[in-house]
Amino acid sequence: MSYSDEFKTVDLITDSPAETRGVDAFALSLIKAERQIRRLFTFLVYQFSCFHQAHVSQLRDTLGSEKVYFEGFECGFNTLFSRTAEDLVGPQYARLRPRMKDAIDFRNKIFHGQLTSKYLSGDDLFALVADIRTWCEALAIAGNSTIGYDGFARNSFRKSPITDLSKNYKVEFMSVADYAHFIRQHMLRHRATAA
Repeated sequence: MSYSDEFKTVDLITDSPAETRGVDAFALSLIKAERQIRRLFTFLVYQFSCFHQAHVSQLRDTLGSEKVYFEGFECGFNTLFSRTAEDLVGPQYARLRPRMKDAIDFRNKIFHGQLTSKYLSGDDLFALVADIRTWCEALAIAGNSTIGYDGFARNSFRKSPITDLSKNYKVEFMSVADYAHFIRQHMLRHRATAA
């Protein structure tokens, strides 16, 4: 699955006559962005020579047992790899990253049945969808060229076509225990927001 394939469902919602299409397209787009950054991170982790198919369940369980959110995955990516998410998104990062933060805040309010302080209109939500898509597309293009993965193709637990990718890492993992320690040290919400 590619970036364009991934967003076909968003296009269907956006083009529908449903009154809730703005909020529905917005929520689905943000879910896709959050999943993309998680997959990019787990793809990077899987490149360590100590990890193979036999470790996938342990790697998933280790990550699943912690409360890691968007900012934590970005922090983990930035702490692990020689290039940051900002490098990959490029010049639009300064504008798009605050929009992603706003989108997450708005989504959290909406999902809890609360009102946002911005009184978002359908046009506001579609503008957020456009910015989320721009973010995801930039990450997908740069991810493909930099690490050999766009964050959308199924199964992030695979080896990169770019050999020795982990030589570009700032951290070394030798075991699942190292991975668990890294998550606790760099990715949990109280840590990631301080970074």
